[in-house]
Amino acid sequence: MRILAIDTALGLCSAGVFEEETDTMLSVESVDMARGHAEALMPIIERVMGRVEGGFSSLDRIAVSVGPGSFTGLRVGLAAGRAIGFATQKPVIGINTLSAFAAPSLGVGGNEAVVSVIDARHSHVYLQMVSPDGRLLLAPQIISMTDALAAIGSLPVRIVGSAALLLASALREAGGSCEAEPDLAGPDIAWIARLGSVGDPQQSPPSPLYLRPPDATPQTNGRIALV
Repeated sequence: MRILAIDTALGLCSAGVFEEETDTMLSVESVDMARGHAEALMPIIERVMGRVEGGFSSLDRIAVSVGPGSFTGLRVGLAAGRAIGFATQKPVIGINTLSAFAAPSLGVGGNEAVVSVIDARHSHVYLQMVSPDGRLLLAPQIISMTDALAAIGSLPVRIVGSAALLLASALREAGGSCEAEPDLAGPDIAWIARLGSVGDPQQSPPSPLYLRPPDATPQTNGRIALV
């Protein structure tokens, strides 16, 4: 299986083509950027696909990150993934950003649960916790730092993600201990591709994973009365 993976959820604009049979990235490009994904993504995809024999017609599937992440960034990646899937008539699968952060740390030995974390600001984080053997212990959610520390408790954990050091520091200040990986601007595009190769597009559609409730609420006052 050959997969085009796309990620614009956080601070990277990435695309790559993964070949499952050889477990290799045939072509990859990743640019560190806080903004500008909309302008950068399609040229990156064009360059990545230009280095792959057979081009778009050789693809079997498209995998795209669905968040949590930046609202604007997510929409850029999802729009591109869906459009390419429609044009090539290939399935498109959505990959949870927190799972992509966790994937490299699973199945490598050790007894630590893997906690994936992204800064949600205002003393909150997006968080997911997985057991060493891959069982979901805490589903993706937005949670206060206080509740995150309580959820981890004394459990041995390895913290990964774009806010790993933030959570690790808070945990240690609270008297806990942990292993923490360096902060990453975004997940490794190769792991988005690998997860995309084993997932089911019917169960993981390319739809944004919004964990934060909307800031705006429908206006109820001042409506024009219906006669």
